[in-house]
Amino acid sequence: EIRPIHHQREDRAQAHIFVCFLAYVLWKLLEQWQSRAGLGNSPRTILQELGHIHSGDVILPTITGERIRLRSVVSPEKAQKIILQRLGIDLPRRMRIPEHLVAKM
Repeated sequence: EIRPIHHQREDRAQAHIFVCFLAYVLWKLLEQWQSRAGLGNSPRTILQELGHIHSGDVILPTITGERIRLRSVVSPEKAQKIILQRLGIDLPRRMRIPEHLVAKM
């Protein structure tokens, strides 16, 4: 069921419907993936639990005036580890940051 969409242009309304459809498809895929992993079928619970996993940035200045940014993923808690293990997901210890994000001071 689609409720009214208030966009001024037709292409924006179509884009809105596409994004909603894509979100629905991803929701259903997560539901199936979760069910196959023996974690029930409530993606909302999984997303809430995994939403507590954070990353932090360490910014190091260099002698050339640039800053090096290192992004680390916080270690997941026990429940999060179980979910990730069941889903077959390995979190990286450090995330790569694209070169263009190294900024001058």
